[in-house]
This record gives sequence, C-alpha cells and structure tokens, in this order.
Amino acid sequence: MSLPISSINSIPQIDQIPLDRASQSSGGGEFQNILKATIQEVEKSHANASGAVQNFLTGEDGELHSTVLATQTAELQFDMFMQVRNKVVSAYQEIMRMQI
Repeated sequence: MSLPISSINSIPQIDQIPLDRASQSSGGGEFQNILKATIQEVEKSHANASGAVQNFLTGEDGELHSTVLATQTAELQFDMFMQVRNKVVSAYQEIMRMQI
C-alpha cells in the first residue's frame, strides 16, 4: 500500500510577508521568525527522511519509493535553503562594501 504524496512546503514569498510598523520597529523580528521557521522546516524534512530510511532498512513499514521521495525532498529543501542563504550573505556583503 502506498502513501499519498504530500506537497513540499515552500519558503513564503516576499509579497506574502506582512510588513507593518510594529514588526519593523522590533529590530528585524519578522526576518528572524521567518529564518527560524525555515530552518525548522528543513530540519523536520531531514528528520523525516532519516526516519524513512531507518524504517526501510529495518523492514518496518518502509517502501522504497516513499523513502527515496523523502530523501529527495529533504535534499531539495536543503539545497534551496543554502541557495537563499548564499544570496542573503552576498547581499549583506554588498551592502557592507557600500561607501557612505
């Protein structure tokens, strides 16, 4: 019996993030919350993949296609997170090089 395919949760788009005066004055709290949520999502995906591999190797309720799907999902989410991180670091470095 195969399990239904679940959708991959994506990082919220910039236009979906609410920006009001209260969150802007809190010192970047909204960005911090988004970053924490994204890191937790990537870690949860990795844990799910590890659990799927463990279940497959021990023979308890693990199917090959669901195991491969879980590991690929975790890998893609991690790769996407690293690309976003690299862009943020690059933007920060560019801002720091600006002369005032």
